[in-house]
Amino acid sequence: MSASLPLKTTTPPAPVQQGRLQDDIRGLYQQTPASLIANTVGVLLIYGMFWRATPAVNMVAWLVPFFGLMLLRWLLYRRYPQVAELGIDALLRWRRQWNTLTVVSGLFWGVGVWLLYEWGDTAQKTALIVTVYAYTLGAIQLLAHQGAVFHVFAAATLLPIAARVLYSGGVSDIELAAMIVFVFMIAAIMGRNYRKVYDNIVELKVRTEHLMEQLRTEKIAAEEARRQAEVANRAKTQFFAAASHDLRQPLHALGLFAEALRQKSRNDAEVSQLVNSINSSVDALEGLFSELLDITRIDTGGVDPNPQDFSVRDIFGRLRLTFEPTAFEKGLVLDFRGERHYAHADPLLVERILRNLVSNAIRYTEDGGILVTCRTSGGQLKLQVWDTGVGIAEKERSRIFEEFYQVQGGRPLEAHHRKGLGLGLAIVKRLADLMRAPLSVRSVPGRGSVFTLVLPIGSPPRVAGPAAAPKGPIGLTLDHRLIVVVEDEPAVSEALEVLLKGWGASVVSFDSVTNARAWALAQDPLRVKPDLLIVDYRLPEGSTGIDAIVALRGHFGPVPTIMVTGSTMSGHEEDARRHDFHLLVKPVVPNKLRAMIAFKLGVR
Repeated sequence: MSASLPLKTTTPPAPVQQGRLQDDIRGLYQQTPASLIANTVGVLLIYGMFWRATPAVNMVAWLVPFFGLMLLRWLLYRRYPQVAELGIDALLRWRRQWNTLTVVSGLFWGVGVWLLYEWGDTAQKTALIVTVYAYTLGAIQLLAHQGAVFHVFAAATLLPIAARVLYSGGVSDIELAAMIVFVFMIAAIMGRNYRKVYDNIVELKVRTEHLMEQLRTEKIAAEEARRQAEVANRAKTQFFAAASHDLRQPLHALGLFAEALRQKSRNDAEVSQLVNSINSSVDALEGLFSELLDITRIDTGGVDPNPQDFSVRDIFGRLRLTFEPTAFEKGLVLDFRGERHYAHADPLLVERILRNLVSNAIRYTEDGGILVTCRTSGGQLKLQVWDTGVGIAEKERSRIFEEFYQVQGGRPLEAHHRKGLGLGLAIVKRLADLMRAPLSVRSVPGRGSVFTLVLPIGSPPRVAGPAAAPKGPIGLTLDHRLIVVVEDEPAVSEALEVLLKGWGASVVSFDSVTNARAWALAQDPLRVKPDLLIVDYRLPEGSTGIDAIVALRGHFGPVPTIMVTGSTMSGHEEDARRHDFHLLVKPVVPNKLRAMIAFKLGVR
């Protein structure tokens, strides 16, 4: 029925085709008033030209049925809103009725020519034919998209005129009749062409609606997939947080037990060496947890860059303190150059990137050294980490920033090379992307590699006051100090108790808020008052360390407090400010715990 476009898409679904039919019928309804007005005006014009010359019976025989027909069409027009509510079948019946009345009205124009033609002069006859032809052309837009309906209408309108002119019998009449037939053929061709154009337009509209429906469906599916991905990301984050919390507990206890063992065996070099090995293993596991959690934070949008101007010297100084002992132990040279520069970026993220790069460089370098440089180039700052290590083959450079991928190299990796999960460079790449800082690598297998991070050049900050002189190690004694520990993990509680008693403190331990509160209520605050509280964050019965702090301070008054937690995914800064406590994340290095206790108790 309709013309096909050069590129045919899949057939639109039934609802779309039904929508097209409804649009067609709605178009007929909307154009009916204009059609009725045009017919009425045309009839009045013809009546004005022929009423004097034409017998009254002829005029009445034409006008009365014609206006009766117009009334029927008007009533049909008024019925449309009720019919539209009954569905597509009722609309199709309405269209058939509309088409029938329209074709009959065209036939009345043809009959009118039979009744009026012979009574007019040449001017009136010409006006009659032109009026009917104009009415026929006007129906193209209204009926041509229905094909056969328009052809029947045009035949009912024009062919009676040709027959009436031919019936006159003159030579000029024959020529005029032939011309009218030719005009009918032209009108039929115009109607067919209009129908093709109309069908193409409607086809495009239908395709557009079909594509829009597909787009809406795909958008809904994409939104659902995004929502599921967000749920999966949150689940992954929660899993890592829970796993980290649970795995840090025994590590925390292990470190505390190791330090307690050192305290009891200060003169035994072999025991000290074992303690050092234990602490190294704890530090390694802590590093693995940190890498996993860093990846999780970055993936879930938990890291927000905070760009500012900072001194490269400060970061290089901290890197030197951290890595010089490790490099020295392996017989490597660790050198820093270009410390005078200033960069504009997030100093914490930049330092984390450099720490991972320097750590990797030391791990994969057996001879020579590592050079960390900073220089300007093209109006930007280039931070580079050079090494003389095993290098990276060209085929592996595209994968070194993937999670859990470790360079294999040309020879088997030694134990310290395999240490880790292969997340260091993945974290480096994601942090660089987060800051929109270009990161690149060049490498020659067997000779070494250089990683380059490009940052904007910063400005020197305002000069601050002189820094306080660093203090030496704290010699901590807790004699005559009462420390209350609220910790539900038996191993951690026991390790803390052993360590604190080794430092001279008296320790009271509880595994729940309920037990701690019961003990507090049984004490006389004038005779017994804790000097320090050390509480875990997650406690049994749905309680938290904050509940323990509130319960104990409610009886004893303000008591210095240290909160220890194995979770690094939830920020407690607001809780710490509101309840006046300091936070340590498990596993807690004994030296850090000792320094925090000294700070909270005011030991100098």
